[in-house]
Amino acid sequence: MIHVTTTCPDAQSAERLARAALAERVAACVNIVPGLRSLYHWEGAVAEDEEVLVIFKTSGSARAALVAFIEAEHPYDLPVITWERLETTPEALAWLDRETG
Repeated sequence: MIHVTTTCPDAQSAERLARAALAERVAACVNIVPGLRSLYHWEGAVAEDEEVLVIFKTSGSARAALVAFIEAEHPYDLPVITWERLETTPEALAWLDRETG
């Protein structure tokens, strides 16, 4: 199981991105978490924004396609961070492979 995370400027853009990723079958599940406050370095200063966290669950074989999809469809310049699988159940891994294969 691979988690790919990004943030979106609002719930509408998060849902649009999530639904499109599911339609393309590059993600098996997408969690949308509103109410995120982000502080980050950007262009020489510390910026702060209210954002929506988006967590995509995908398989190792679909990760590159998901990352490319998000990069093409996302409104931000640097939208993607990926996490490698540390541990999951065999059932969850089979589900991800089925849904992203």
